[in-house]
Amino acid sequence: MTFRIQESVNWEAVIFTLSGQLGTEAVAELERLFGDHAQDRTFILDLKDVGLVDRDALRFLARCKTNGARLKDCPEYILEWIFRNDHKG
Repeated sequence: MTFRIQESVNWEAVIFTLSGQLGTEAVAELERLFGDHAQDRTFILDLKDVGLVDRDALRFLARCKTNGARLKDCPEYILEWIFRNDHKG
């Protein structure tokens, strides 16, 4: 799987622009990058150029959203998956 993470920081948030295919390797790298930043920072994940996303990455994105991260330009199928899994039961 090929992925790329571009990081930028402004006064409001840390923005991670993601592209390619997201899987376990991308999740591990994002978790490491999250740990590199202050806990009081807002995270924005720009998903405009994301292609395929595996189940581990979907779960990770759902956790990010639950924990307050913003999913920018998120593909509809990811939002649908998160919504369905948040409302099971």
